[in-house]
Amino acid sequence: MSKHTYDTGIIGNCAFLAHINKNTNVDWLCWPRFDSTFIFGGLLDKEKGGEFSIRPEGEYTTVQHYLENTNVLITEISPASGGKYRITDFAPRFYQHQRYYKQLMLIRKIEAIEGSPRIIVKCEPVSEYGAVKLSVNRGSNHIQYQGGEENIRLTTNIPISYIFDEQPFVLNETKYLAMTYGEPLEAPLISTVDRFLAETVQYWRTWIKHSSIATYFQPFVIRSALALKIHQYEDTGAIIAASTTSLPESPGSGRNWDYRYCWLRDTYYVITALNHIGHFEEMEKYFGYVTDITFSEMERYQPLYGITGKKDLVENILTDLAGYMGNQPVRIGNQASEHIQNDIYGQVLISLLPLYTDHRFVFSERKDSVHWIAFLLSKIEHTIDEKDAGIWEFRNMANIHCYSNLFQWAGASAAEKMARTIQNQELIDKAVSLKERAAAHIESCYDPVRKVYTNSAGSSNLDASTLQLIMMNYLDPNSQKAKDHLAALEKELRTPNGLFYRYLYADDFGKPKTTFLICAFWYVEALATVGRLDDAQREFGNLLQYSNHLLLFSEDVDEEDGSQWGNFPQAYSHVGLMNAAYRIAMKLDRPIFL
Repeated sequence: MSKHTYDTGIIGNCAFLAHINKNTNVDWLCWPRFDSTFIFGGLLDKEKGGEFSIRPEGEYTTVQHYLENTNVLITEISPASGGKYRITDFAPRFYQHQRYYKQLMLIRKIEAIEGSPRIIVKCEPVSEYGAVKLSVNRGSNHIQYQGGEENIRLTTNIPISYIFDEQPFVLNETKYLAMTYGEPLEAPLISTVDRFLAETVQYWRTWIKHSSIATYFQPFVIRSALALKIHQYEDTGAIIAASTTSLPESPGSGRNWDYRYCWLRDTYYVITALNHIGHFEEMEKYFGYVTDITFSEMERYQPLYGITGKKDLVENILTDLAGYMGNQPVRIGNQASEHIQNDIYGQVLISLLPLYTDHRFVFSERKDSVHWIAFLLSKIEHTIDEKDAGIWEFRNMANIHCYSNLFQWAGASAAEKMARTIQNQELIDKAVSLKERAAAHIESCYDPVRKVYTNSAGSSNLDASTLQLIMMNYLDPNSQKAKDHLAALEKELRTPNGLFYRYLYADDFGKPKTTFLICAFWYVEALATVGRLDDAQREFGNLLQYSNHLLLFSEDVDEEDGSQWGNFPQAYSHVGLMNAAYRIAMKLDRPIFL
């Protein structure tokens, strides 16, 4: 089999995300929110998923790229019969009237580049995950699709009959398609779209200019930053793991998950990445989302929440959809929301630490400090001796996980620092005590014979998550213990091609068949941290080959052929790349002219 890559790019405006295939089809678009039903879902079912394509008659080839430093996607189509045309796809986003304009509007601009190509526009949105076909009503210059939660309107200067009848026509002038959800576009089509495009391009390029991105593999970090940005649901500040659901970790594995939610376990990594590139606004919004959950969650934290903080994420299987390349099941919701993951209390404490260490926050924003520091420390205290599902969310396996206790140790360390800032000795004493208890659990995972920390107490299994012992300075990076631990992990979990398995022991679904990409970026960070900088640079450069044609990365990579699998693009793979590049750049610390 040939190498599998995802042939889509993403566009978005922090209100929605869409996947545009190289074949011009909108393969994935959920409206009105990231976690809503798809309007176009050809990614999971080419028959029931609807279609929005702009194809020529007969055979054709395509190339796809982003306008530099933007989330505006260009697809160029070359029909075998001659001619050439360009589609510019974007979601409008810019600043006006003292707020960001980010309407639920997908815009497609079609321009002839060479000759007079003949094209066919097909637009068939659906609802209720393909179970409902929308009724179609013709207007003078628009088509209305009804039967879903809200009306969908396609406004265009293409003759309506051509779209209705899917009739080929000659592209002899620039054509515009503006699809809206709920509120229609009432303004003049052509001038409005051209203005929206210019202002959206300007917004993204300004956003990148205001980013602190080192020169080390800068194009990859820029693309990762742009991808991460549009995975944030600006209304609440939540950042989702991916915009897709049910893309398999490997063909036939059954490991097909809905990733359109916010995992608290990734809080530390996300905030670190945003901080590295100097985007305080996004970090603050995400911080606000986590804080809202903190103040509303009086019981146990869930590992993940909906983008509005919703707790009830019941997992359902849609039996009527074919699945990606026939891979079943198709899942909506995620049962992992019911799991016990005890690292998340430490994650939240670390995420709140900038309030006390970053002077861009003002003192008044640290209100109720004693209450919620004490609250979160009490959560650690009540769970510190408890078995949990661990970072990888084992469904039927509970252990005292090294990684969970590491974040309890780190969270207690953060709490100690915060308590010292507000000069509360009682909280200082409690935090120090919990640090010691967490460290005792971590040490119970140490194997002195192999000189490595195992995944959990009493286990001989190794786990890539324990790389964090080094990056989080639980282990002194300059110590022999840290170097031995890294050497043992890379001996067992690193692949010949430089990828990294999460683990190689059997879980609820058997042994994993693909590597987890963020673990490879963690490995790069660990190499840089212990001073193996040449190795870190070599391994980092090697990992970049596993992107698709647009520098977008998946969740999983097949060691055998480098295929992309898992949900795509995975925000946390891009976070891993950003953090690894930053770690190397800081270690290099050399003048730009050298």
